[in-house]
Order: sequence, then structure tokens, then C-alpha cells
Amino acid sequence: MKILLVNHLLDPVSGGGTAERTLQMARFLATEGAECTLLTLDIGGIGAGARPSLISGVKVVAVPCLNQRFFLPYLRYARLKALVEGADVVYLSGHWTLLNAWVFHVCKRLGKPYLFCPAGALKPFGRSRVLKWLYAKLVGGSLARSAAACVAVTEGEKSDFAECGVPAERVVVVPNGIDPAEYVLANPTGEVASFRRKLGLDASRFILFLGRLNPIKGPDLLLEAFSRLPPSARDVHLVLAGPDGGMRGLLEQSVAALGLDGRVHFAGYVGGSEKVAALHAATVLAIPSRREAMSIVVLEGGICACPVVFTDTCGLDAIARDNAGVMVPVSAAALSGALENLLASPEELRRSGEQLQRIIRQHYLWQSQARRLLALAEHVASNPGQEKNG
Repeated sequence: MKILLVNHLLDPVSGGGTAERTLQMARFLATEGAECTLLTLDIGGIGAGARPSLISGVKVVAVPCLNQRFFLPYLRYARLKALVEGADVVYLSGHWTLLNAWVFHVCKRLGKPYLFCPAGALKPFGRSRVLKWLYAKLVGGSLARSAAACVAVTEGEKSDFAECGVPAERVVVVPNGIDPAEYVLANPTGEVASFRRKLGLDASRFILFLGRLNPIKGPDLLLEAFSRLPPSARDVHLVLAGPDGGMRGLLEQSVAALGLDGRVHFAGYVGGSEKVAALHAATVLAIPSRREAMSIVVLEGGICACPVVFTDTCGLDAIARDNAGVMVPVSAAALSGALENLLASPEELRRSGEQLQRIIRQHYLWQSQARRLLALAEHVASNPGQEKNG
């Protein structure tokens, strides 16, 4: 089985969870015997960075990017045609990208079956609303309806596909996953201590945020929630770890205005073993997103047995139903109340973290998700005449 996986960003800093999902899928599809090629733009170190093992055995085709604001790819038709023709199935990941639109056009022309996984991005959110509306009218709707099958990250995402006219029977849920081997520290005591020293945390309890400092991720909500914690939590710190997505300056101003200097720490992008150390050291992981398909961060925290508080727009309803985390509405007051309750109960913290770890080991491993995707790809490749809506 030859699979061409397409994602315009594979850099973990700028590509976030969608980049991680695509890289891990390619990696584990390859371990299942698939011949994988990754098509991406040549920006951000092509996503491998310090983790070359993720693309070991996977061919990477990185094409020039002519404009990094709109991620305009430079890819000749003849070259793309050869890539598409050489695959049994194409897997389009993410949404609102010209690279996806270009590959979709070639797939349609050649009659090549493709899978489409927008990873929660079907509905417009954030900046460029007018451009996204135009993209949806000209490309997005047809791209979803013409797919041999659509891949949802959560059950809740099926309704987004329904709004685009995709029948429920052509939507398959393949959740995000985790590789436990990547979250084991060689020297746990030393690496955790090193992370604490770097931020001046000593032995203090702290709430951890991992993600871009961008409105969709909700760091402003978490900062307000943190400021509302009672005097009994004055020893608790807040660590905002992630690249600046346009909010760092405003957040720093808020920290000063709230009188929280010395208790709020901006760690910048944290990856590799440093991220693992942060997850092992954290008292609580907070995911205050305003919208997200399915947070990979909760899986990262859970595999490290770190208790997690998350909003009800993170695609984590199933985890909440298993009492493996605390889910709250998208508001600073709700986040603050949940954090206060957990911080006041060490026994509940321990139980919550252990339960989350058990659930993730049972249901959310990349190996299992890759097998689901491979089975779907094989079905699509062997049934090329299945009905599609144009």
C-alpha cells in the first residue's frame, strides 16, 4: 500500500497538533508495512527537527513556499502528478491550505481516491474569515464531498461534515494518539530539576499550559482563572509554555496589571525531553482552548499521569465520561473553580492522573490509530467505484 500524506506544515512549532498527527501517522503506517511519502512545504525544518525517528523510513518531499502568510506552494503540475499517480491513496490533512486545494485538483483530474482529515478545522475560526469563506465556496465543500472517505478526529466532528453535505456513512472516526516510548525520561529526577531551575520554580507547585499563545488556545482565559485562585493557592505558579501566536505581549501586560510578576513564567516553545520533564513536574495541566478537534496535549499529560483540566470544546467528552479529567465550560470562572478544587485535594490529583493514564494506554496509542487508517485506505483502494457526491 502506497500512501501520499499531505500537510502544508510539518514543523511542530507552527504546525501544532495537526503536524504531530500527520508525522505520527506516517511513522506508524510505515511500521505496518505501508510505503509512505510526506508532501509538505520547506519551512520550519520540515517538522522533523530534533526527532528524525519520526520520519525514519518515510520519504519527505518538501516544496518551496513562495509566501508564508498564505503558504503559497511552488509545485509544478508534472511533479505533483507523478506523486499522486505513484500513490494508491492520498491522505489530505488540515484545511484552508492552497497545497490541499492543488492536490485535490490533481486527484480529481486523475481519478485518484483520497481521504480527507481536516482535524477539526472545517468551521472557520480566527483570522481571515472572508478568505476562508471564499475557500469553502470554491474548494472546501467540494473537497469534502468528493473524498472517498472523510476522517473525523472525534464523534462530535461528524456534525461539521454533515453541514458540508457529507453523508454519515462516509465519515470514519480515527482519534489522536500517543507513543508512550517518547514520554520516558532517561534521568527523571535530574531533568525535572533542570526544568524547574530554568524557570526559577524550585519546588513550587505549578499549573502548566502547553500550546501557542493564540486566542483559540485560550491562554488569556487561563491567566484570568489563575488570578482568581484564593489566597490558599498563593504558592502555586503558572507556566505558559509555547510559541507566540500573537498574544504574548498582551499576556505580559496582563500579568503586570494583575500583580502576578514572579508567579507567571513564559517558557517559550518547549519540546523533546524538556516538554516531557515539564509534564512530569506539573501539578496540573490546563487546556483552556476555545475550539479544538481533539487536544493531543491531554494525551501527552495523561501518559505522564499528570492531572488535566480542559474546556468542553477540546473534543475530549469521551475522556471526561471516563472520569479521567475535569471538563468545564469555556470561562475563566469555571476553569478557576476546577483548578481550585484539584489543588485543594492531593488525593484527587493523584487519582485523576492515574485514571487518565490508564484510559490513554487502553484506547489512544498511535499504533492502533494507524492500523485503523491503514484499514480504511486499503478499503478505499480496493473499492475505487464507491459513490461520491460532487
